Amino acid sequence: MKKYYSLILTFILVVIAFRLFPVIINRISNSQIIDNDRLSGSQPLSFITLNDKARKVPSFLMTNQDHLMIGNEDFLGKVYVVEFFFTTCPSICPIMNKNMKRLEAKFGNRNDFGIASFTIDPDHDTPKVLKEYSELYNVFSKNWHFLTSDKKTVFELSNKGFNIFSKINPDVAGGFEHQGFFALIDKKGYIRSRFDSYGNPIVYYLGIDQEDPNVLDGTDMLLEDIPKLLKE
Repeated sequence: MKKYYSLILTFILVVIAFRLFPVIINRISNSQIIDNDRLSGSQPLSFITLNDKARKVPSFLMTNQDHLMIGNEDFLGKVYVVEFFFTTCPSICPIMNKNMKRLEAKFGNRNDFGIASFTIDPDHDTPKVLKEYSELYNVFSKNWHFLTSDKKTVFELSNKGFNIFSKINPDVAGGFEHQGFFALIDKKGYIRSRFDSYGNPIVYYLGIDQEDPNVLDGTDMLLEDIPKLLKE
């Protein structure tokens, strides 16, 4: 009888092995096995380079939700996160700012951390509108600035300064197209990022939620990476 049960158990194990083996091989062939060391964010952060020079945040000076002029110098000595959004966005912006709130909850009480949210709809997003928007999200950090300027300045900063795509498009919901990326900036104004599983800088962090539960969210990465820059 014991021999009979042993044979059944062996048969079951063989069947399981044959079913799992193709899955494992497929994941290896498609590079789906992730380097846990890089995924954990244990490596130092990269500088983003252009023509072999570390890229700094382009110069800007804009009006915030409190009618104050805010520019690069106001963020010197602070680690901060940049986004491009608009207050009437019906799609990804609410998700992005929900995730920004996670960062504020963790670091918002620090004097050496900040957030710069640039609106791509300056015609509508006046300082008054931005103030109401910040109150809607219960923003408490004195270093979270919602910034507006003229269209030319904003779109040049987005598309040329950061290479984060945005444009007016009346044919899409909300009237604007834009990428849901967050940029991470160090205390000296340099754009920084972690590496991907192939050893290349990811450049920007995805500000919207990942649909794949096996892929680390950009916000989760930032929660790991911001403390590294705070220590520098």
